[in-house]
Formats: sequence, C-alpha cells, structure tokens
Amino acid sequence: MYAVRDEDSALDIVQDAMLKLTENYADRPAAELPMLFQRILQNAIHDHFRRQKVRSTWTTVLSALGHKDDDDEYDPLETLQAKTDSNAGDPASDAEQRETIRIIEQAIARLPARQREAFLLRYWEELDVAETAAAMGCSEGSVKTHCSRAVHALAEMLKAKGMTS
Repeated sequence: MYAVRDEDSALDIVQDAMLKLTENYADRPAAELPMLFQRILQNAIHDHFRRQKVRSTWTTVLSALGHKDDDDEYDPLETLQAKTDSNAGDPASDAEQRETIRIIEQAIARLPARQREAFLLRYWEELDVAETAAAMGCSEGSVKTHCSRAVHALAEMLKAKGMTS
C-alpha cells in the first residue's frame, strides 16, 4: 500500500474520495459505504501516484533545460518561456531553450486530438480523472487510455528528437 507523505495532498485525496462516495453512492445502504469508500480511496491514491510519476518525468526532462529555484510552484515550461523571453541570457542557451520549447509544443500538437486533450487536462491543468472525463464527455477509462497513449507517444517523439530524462 502506498503512503501519501504530503499532508495537503493526502487531505485533498480523502476529500475527493468522500465527495465521489456521496455523489455516486448516496443511495446505497450504510453497511456498503465503508467498503465502497475504501475502494474509491485506493483508486484515488493510485491516480495521485500515477499523475505524480508522469509529472515527475516531464519535470525531469524540462528541468534539465533550466534551473529550479526553491520555489514550490515551479513550472518548467513557464520558467523556460520566461528565460526565452528575457534578453539577459546567453544567446546560444536562449536559442537552445526556444528550440526545446518548440520541439515539445510540436510533439504535443502531433498527438491525436483526444490524447492531446486528455494529456493537457490531466497533467498541465491537473484535473483528476473524473473531472477530465466530464470535460471530455467520455468515461474515466477512456481518459486513462488516452493519457497513457499520449505519454508513451510523447516520450517516443521526444526521444527521437534526442531529448531524454
């Protein structure tokens, strides 16, 4: 069993699980609720770690291109864009960063529409599976499939361009 070490994330996961339980199973007998809640909570924890793993992979790839300060709200794409927009950097480094951003944007743009939509909603907008499914008008299983395929396709495209983590 996984343990969520960040208290804020743990509380968010529990809260989301409780909301899903009440939204989807309020009509069930009270005796069934603890087991249903346990399953919903386990799924939410697994989703959290899956998202964290993908986010970590992208952060590793992107942070190698820029320097992370001690900022908890670090967004490597915004940092790269800010560095690219400034005139204070080394011209060769700035050109390399602009090229990296272009390659990543092109790779995302080359994804099939549904994969791109699922990927951006889940990993850039940080919506959970249910929210993404609602936004896309599809099942949660479809969201998971689209995201998995998008991550694998992006990894292959970026690897083909010489970008590795």
